Amino acid sequence: MFVWRFHRTFVKNGDTMSLDGFSMSALVRELSSTLTGGRIDKITQPNKQSIVLSIRQPGKNLLLYINTNASNPSAHLIETAPENPPEPPTFCMLLRKQLETGRIAAVRQEGRDRIIHLDIDVIAGGGRIVTRTLTLELIGKYSNIILHEDGIITEALRRIGENTSRVRTVFKGIPYTLPPVQDKYDLFTANIDDIITSIQSDVDSKLFQALIGAVLGFGPISAKEICFIAGLAPNILISELDAADFAEIARALGELRTWMETPAPSLRLDENGKVTAMAAFPLSDLPKTTRLSYPSVSALMIDADKRLGSYIIPDRERFRRLVRTELARAREKYEKLGAEIAAAENAEEQKIYADNLMTYQYNYSDHADDEITVANIYSETGETITIPLDRRIGIIANMQAYYKKYDKLKRAQQLLAVQQEHCTANIRHLESIETSLDSSTRLAEIAEIQDELITSGYLHEKLPKRSKDRRAKPFSFTTPDGMTILVGKNNAQNDALTFKTAAPTDIWLHVRDIPGSHVILRTNGDEPTEQSLHLAAQIAAHFSKARGSSNVPVDYTAVRFVKKPSGAVPGFVRFVNEKTLFVTEDEEVLAPILAQDPTVG
Repeated sequence: MFVWRFHRTFVKNGDTMSLDGFSMSALVRELSSTLTGGRIDKITQPNKQSIVLSIRQPGKNLLLYINTNASNPSAHLIETAPENPPEPPTFCMLLRKQLETGRIAAVRQEGRDRIIHLDIDVIAGGGRIVTRTLTLELIGKYSNIILHEDGIITEALRRIGENTSRVRTVFKGIPYTLPPVQDKYDLFTANIDDIITSIQSDVDSKLFQALIGAVLGFGPISAKEICFIAGLAPNILISELDAADFAEIARALGELRTWMETPAPSLRLDENGKVTAMAAFPLSDLPKTTRLSYPSVSALMIDADKRLGSYIIPDRERFRRLVRTELARAREKYEKLGAEIAAAENAEEQKIYADNLMTYQYNYSDHADDEITVANIYSETGETITIPLDRRIGIIANMQAYYKKYDKLKRAQQLLAVQQEHCTANIRHLESIETSLDSSTRLAEIAEIQDELITSGYLHEKLPKRSKDRRAKPFSFTTPDGMTILVGKNNAQNDALTFKTAAPTDIWLHVRDIPGSHVILRTNGDEPTEQSLHLAAQIAAHFSKARGSSNVPVDYTAVRFVKKPSGAVPGFVRFVNEKTLFVTEDEEVLAPILAQDPTVG
């Protein structure tokens, strides 16, 4: 019998980013018991890849979050609905028309696949009750949400044409067909001996691969868990196993089946806190990993979403990529300008050559020499200078050529210096936008950054019309001694905060020469306490590129001494009469203050 010690084997991240069909069966049972009979009150679409169903049950309101993010597709209950865009997308509007006020008749899984059907009874024309099915295909990059009735597709979140897939098309008006059926055994109903026979027949495969090929719904996590329970290496070939090994595999399959009768959702993290596995059963403890347990599969998925960053604020990542691209271009341009400036720094040398040629022009014949050596008229000690000459032209023509080159280089120096200054300002502006994107957690904040990108010429889109009542608000914190600290989340907020909200006697703070938020300490005309001032400086450091650094210089002055130059980009100011505090963030002090606003990232 092959004996394997599994403490050296680890699960690859690529295997783990979502529940497999086997674990999803526990999720479906959970959703079925919770949602069946509930009425759909509202449907929202926070972003391009997710839908939220608000479902009313007697005495409670539930939120079903359906996420088609390729890295962690799922459908689970959440406690708080994500923020929604001001205008619902077309797919959301259609779902509202077709499903709102309907009752959930059933929640069912397609086999043990990662496909969930929501059967919804809706009152149609003439008072008839019709059943419409919302199918959630949670299958990695092919994830989709499809609405169909009587077998005909009404609409899909992602339409799939013949040019996209030769296997299956998905669009309005055609019959709904399931993905290709898998010929495997269902662990919940099959005879385990039959599963073992199937595994044994796959002699050229690795054990975990054979398990995936034999058991319906098994992904790498479930398959490798069977290996761990059985004490066998996942990569061992089937041909290397003996009867005792297969007996252990059978025992492990039975044990996992028993576990799933009462699911115990768990998640495993590596040393860096990254998710390496998630399942509806208690995952094996592996060295250098941490296992977390949850009361429900939905609770597991909520935590997994947070850790994996499955919820993406619409457009934030798109704008982040744009800013990084523009920053790379600006920094490359800055380096090139620096090289050109360095090349232009020999302008004075050209003038010295020319002036000496003017002085000595009558001492030499035209077209006679490739260079001449003379006493430099600018040397107080009579040092000589060698002047290269073009023999094709005369002495005077050489002199004129040097003067011309001097003038050209001087003009170039001035022009290049101006261009480099503009490039520096451009880099600082882009860095400030990048910092703003890191701090933004709400749609209205992202919208303000979008407007700034458009007006600054980085984003070539039409400036959208914005509702004034949806404008973002700055962070607001209260110090232990009762003072208010306001923090701008982006450059638009920074300008508004400093020049519209703040009073002249309030204190303005900003990290020196580093992109960051404008911070206002409200004083109500009083002298701020040292404690509040130091806390405001720490907050300024926290909301800047210097976050986490030691001895961060934070400049502060009264708001009346802060001015915005004419034509300056958003967020850019000049100030005088400043003082400087050097601060290092104290997590114990900052944590309770930042916790006052749950949107702080």
